Amino acid sequence: MKGPKKRVIAFYLPQYHPFPENDRWWGRGFTEWRNVPKARPLFRGHYQPHLPADLGFYDLRVAEVREQQAAMAAEAGLAGFCYYHYWFNGHQLMQRPLEEVLASGKPDFPFMLCWANENWTRAWDGGEKEILIRQNYSEEDDRAHIRYLLDHVFCDPRYIRVDGKPVFAVYRSALFPDMRRTIAIWREEAAARGTGLYLCRVESFDAAGAEHLSAGFDAAIEFQPFTPRMTEYWNRRPWPQRMLYHLRKLWGDNRKMRCVSYDGYVRYSLDAPAPDYKRYPSVTPCWDNTARRKQRMFLFPDSTPSKYGAWLREVLRRFKPYSSEENFVFVNAWNEWAEGNHLEPDLKWGMQYLEATKKAIDDENGNNS
Repeated sequence: MKGPKKRVIAFYLPQYHPFPENDRWWGRGFTEWRNVPKARPLFRGHYQPHLPADLGFYDLRVAEVREQQAAMAAEAGLAGFCYYHYWFNGHQLMQRPLEEVLASGKPDFPFMLCWANENWTRAWDGGEKEILIRQNYSEEDDRAHIRYLLDHVFCDPRYIRVDGKPVFAVYRSALFPDMRRTIAIWREEAAARGTGLYLCRVESFDAAGAEHLSAGFDAAIEFQPFTPRMTEYWNRRPWPQRMLYHLRKLWGDNRKMRCVSYDGYVRYSLDAPAPDYKRYPSVTPCWDNTARRKQRMFLFPDSTPSKYGAWLREVLRRFKPYSSEENFVFVNAWNEWAEGNHLEPDLKWGMQYLEATKKAIDDENGNNS
């Protein structure tokens, strides 16, 4: 008899609708869709641009689109979306899709939040130059933020929970001046409302390891492909790849393009020992952010739906849930179109990434009891 079923959650970008700040910073009507079709192949065989198929260049203010997304995700076996949440001292960005989901009760599909707590900059990469809106941490903001979430978001019956506690992720916990104090405040406010919190830190740019949970997190979430394992893999790439990287610069190519073998990285990632702390694994279907960047673009030129499906299937097979509800595996991402990172159907692969997701989940969970 197999253990608990595993819940596969996809990160979800709520960016695809105009809002005042984007109008001011990037031009009226700007969304990521403006960048996506501008991408061009950088070498022979390079797949760009990534163009949406079934859902088209959608607008997330349209309820029908959100319903279609949820229906696609449910059909593929996903257990929910993890919406990015943008809070800057009470000022929110890109909040309208979630607000309408909360107000309407539709779609009837589980969700959780990940606070993307970086400064917003013109670099699109979390850097500190040309800051558009800054994070300023304080005890007062910690209380205001968690009160808002408890009163308006976590109480939704669709919200994803562990043992009755809403699951909330923090993308860059190392940016907090005192993460331990922030978590203590959050838990105090939740307890005052008769509930607990299940808090996760995302392992992305920041260091990984059990010691980083000591501030009071319940678990970590691996964020593929930007893990310490990827840094190791890039630094250990074979000498012909290193030589080609430097030759490109000598030939006048200053883009500093980082092409990484999907096959090689998946093998290297799977060879890593299991963590000795509570961490939920993740996979990524593909990655190619040339639509966003003119330099230091990162791409998997050889990713395919079948390779992704095999990776997800193996991660699901190996992952042992920590309890019947601590059973998450994450996919990065549902709809990061400008980063070439999406399960949503495109003109090249159609529904194949969703079909690969469904097969992997069905193979793992189909006979569980």
